[in-house]
Amino acid sequence: MLYQTINPYTEHLVQTFPLHTDGEIETIIAKAETVYATDWSRRSLAARKAVVKKAASILRDDVERYAKLSTLEMGKLFREARSEVGLCADILDYFADNADAFLAPEKLQVRNGEAFIENAPLGVLFCIEPWNYPYYQLVRVAAPNLMLGNTIICKHAPNVPKCALAFEKLFLDAGAPEGTWTNVFATNEQAAQIIADGRIRGVALTGSERAGSAVASEAGQALKKSTMELGGSDPFIVLDDADLDTAVELAVFGRMKNAGQTCIAAKRFIVPESMADAFLDGFKAGFEKLQAGDPMDPETSLAPLCTDGALNNVLNQIDTAVIRGAKVLLGGKKLDQRGFFLAPTILVDVKPDNPAYRQEFFAPVAMVFRVKSDEEAVQLANDSPFGLGATVIAKDIERAKRVARQIESGMVFINEVTGTAADLPFGGVKNSGYGRELSHLGIGEFVNKKLIRVAA
Repeated sequence: MLYQTINPYTEHLVQTFPLHTDGEIETIIAKAETVYATDWSRRSLAARKAVVKKAASILRDDVERYAKLSTLEMGKLFREARSEVGLCADILDYFADNADAFLAPEKLQVRNGEAFIENAPLGVLFCIEPWNYPYYQLVRVAAPNLMLGNTIICKHAPNVPKCALAFEKLFLDAGAPEGTWTNVFATNEQAAQIIADGRIRGVALTGSERAGSAVASEAGQALKKSTMELGGSDPFIVLDDADLDTAVELAVFGRMKNAGQTCIAAKRFIVPESMADAFLDGFKAGFEKLQAGDPMDPETSLAPLCTDGALNNVLNQIDTAVIRGAKVLLGGKKLDQRGFFLAPTILVDVKPDNPAYRQEFFAPVAMVFRVKSDEEAVQLANDSPFGLGATVIAKDIERAKRVARQIESGMVFINEVTGTAADLPFGGVKNSGYGRELSHLGIGEFVNKKLIRVAA
């Protein structure tokens, strides 16, 4: 495993980073445990709040630098990278400002004496995070758990090492003691050893089904609490009373944000037969307007994929889908230019026996399906191993709510694409994982709900 910065637009290798040795990892774990036991967990909420608020302030003051690293390493459009940094600052502020209320003791009604539940930290957590949002994926774990009093070791994705180091330094610059948040450049084998270590009290992962299965198994064998966010193939359901222009506009945005490399991106577009032709015309036109180019250029609207491997993987998925009967309405090929660019792609006639029907396309690839009723739309939406997010577009909101309640997913958005905010819980069901991040639910995952009972 190599931790390398490779510019997805120029395809140039920028820098390679050495792996941590087993001895260095031992030092990192020991430091995190010591800092947890002797310092961070013992600080008042106000003291931890000051550090987390300072981190948010640093992000806002230096948004350009953080955003440029993200664009360099994973090819994100610079304007999207700037928005991500701002979102991270909002999440840090949210948990800093609300932790007092979220973690307040809960008094129990008992027949005699006194009883209450306190929210105590667990200890050292280990998180494994992906590259597609190099800071946001980390802050979802960092903000609630640092406020709670846990310390964290993070194995970030191998293609965003500069972002990983920048995030580690963020908390040092904000005044956190060394060992509060620590980056580790580790192999998968070393990650398994970290999970098994008795000093690690919880494991959080965002990644693929394959990674989730392996890490959840390792955490389970070690009797560690875990949370898993494992991607999705989100349905985008258009009801027959929807405004067509609105549906098309949201569909293009929902599929193409972050070059389609988003777990909550709309990926399966389910449209009533009566609107399908018009929808496809507009959808295709929207895709054709996208301009590939330098992600730092404000005129660019289509970014490259993160790596050459990611590009080749999706090309293989498309080829297999076509062999099994799907039709390419648009795209389906690598763009003939420098960079890891896939032409925006629309697939139709994808049948249930086609592997693509139940796969996640982590790229600018959309599958469009025609249905004859709301009931058929819901059935198709739920005919997936995933259950992360979903979108319903309709004028009749009560009808949209009825459809939303039948969708098997952790999140459903009506008349907007699936999104994220500090005060909204984030997570899924089925193969999309378990546990929740963000909102008041996010701070409750790695907590010791400690009962204290006082006799009468």
